Parts: sequence; C-alpha cells; structure tokens
Amino acid sequence: MITIKTNSRKDLLIHVGIVLSGVAILFLGFFFLYLPATTNHGETITVPNLAGMSVEELGDFLTSRDLRYEVDDSNFVINVKPNTVLTQYPKAGAKVKEGRKIYLTVTMRNAPMVEMPKLVDLSLRSAQATLKSYGLQPGRVKYVPDLAKDAVLGQEYRNKAVKKGEKVPKGAKIDLVVGDGQGNTEFEVPDVVGMSLEDAEVYLKGVRLRSSILYDPQSSEPPGTVIRQSPSSREGNKIRIGELIDLTVAGSQPTPQNETSNEDDK
Repeated sequence: MITIKTNSRKDLLIHVGIVLSGVAILFLGFFFLYLPATTNHGETITVPNLAGMSVEELGDFLTSRDLRYEVDDSNFVINVKPNTVLTQYPKAGAKVKEGRKIYLTVTMRNAPMVEMPKLVDLSLRSAQATLKSYGLQPGRVKYVPDLAKDAVLGQEYRNKAVKKGEKVPKGAKIDLVVGDGQGNTEFEVPDVVGMSLEDAEVYLKGVRLRSSILYDPQSSEPPGTVIRQSPSSREGNKIRIGELIDLTVAGSQPTPQNETSNEDDK
C-alpha cells in the first residue's frame, strides 16, 4: 500500500491532482490510441459499383479492395448475359470495414419457361403488348392478304406455329402473321365449275378465297365434280380476298371415316 505523506492541505491537493491526471491520461490513451490501433477504428472502405460486372471478374477486383462477395439471388433479364450483377448490398458508395461481404443479385444462366398466350384475333398492337406482359418479345411481322387489316392470324416461334399454353423460353421472340387489309381489293370471281372438288379447293385457297360445299346426288355429272358455284363467274361478279364461294358438287356427301368404322363394327 502506497502512503502519501503531506505536510499541508496544499500538498494533498497537488498529489490528488497528479493521480487524477494520470488516470485521465490512461483513459484517453486507451480509447484514442490503443483501441484504434488494434481495431482499425475509423478506417473504412468505399463500396465500389459492381452493377454490370460479371461474377467471374469479381474475385480479384474485390480481393484487391479487402472485400468479399456472395450471390444470394438471381433473376432473368432479357438480353443481359448470364451471371451479370444486377443489384448489390451494401450499395455503391457505402462505407464499410475491411473484409465486409457484398451480397449480389445476378442474372440467371437459363431462361425460365412461360406459357404461350393466345394472340390470334387480337390487333397487332394488342398482341405485341400481350407478349411483353408475358415476358416475351415481339418478333417479325409477316403480312398476308386478308380482309382484316392488322389482325393477328397466326403466331410462330422459330418458324413453327405455337399454340396457346405451349411452353416457350422467357424472352423468346414470337413472330406474328398479320392481315394486310388487301382483301378489300376486288377481282373477278374465278370459274371452278367443271373442276374436281379437290382441284377447286386448292385453286380457291391459292387466291385466298374460302368455300362451302353442298352435294347434289341427282346430278348426272361424275361424282365429285363442281356443277354450280355462287357467285357465278359468268355474270361479271366481283369478289374480295377472304370471301366465300358456295360450291355444289355432284354425288352424295361422303360418309365420315369414323362413322364407316362404326357401321363395320356392327
């Protein structure tokens, strides 16, 4: 035990002041010199902007800055390369300590599959908007002769028709077959009387006309021969692309294949 000898009150106060000063010096030295030196207090690193960088190049980039990273989420983004940084936490510009881990969201390597919507009978503008809402891209627009201008007549993926509900990759380009409105152009009614039904149907499809068929079992013409049409070509009639021609065919209406099979079973 240390004994402080004082000859006066003044000496006592002096000694007490010396002791208190020593304690204060030790206190300040501990918090402002020792702790900062051992804990790097006050030394921070500014988080760099990692958006747009590939995961492959992050290792050396962050190691040189005494930082680490971890991929904790992924999303699919059209036209962005896989493993590209989308977002980060902490954000760029934040102050962190050495060794801090940066959490990343990156783009997916494989596109998820989505169901193809029904676009047929929509307008071109509506179909393109629908594609975007499904995460798909409008591709080429293929115009074909038809009365309905800018109406979607077909939908294709990689040059093949794709139906509603079929799975396609998110971000896929969907081509649209659209009417050009040229069906409003009139031309003379073609004459198919005397042709076989098969030849008449092929011919009418080639000029973008539709047909309906009636049968006349009382006709003396060879079965399957077109004996009448309406409108007739002999009256100088005009017709538009996409319109209907009624054909009357000699003979009886063929029996559907499934009905024939049922009769045979009996």
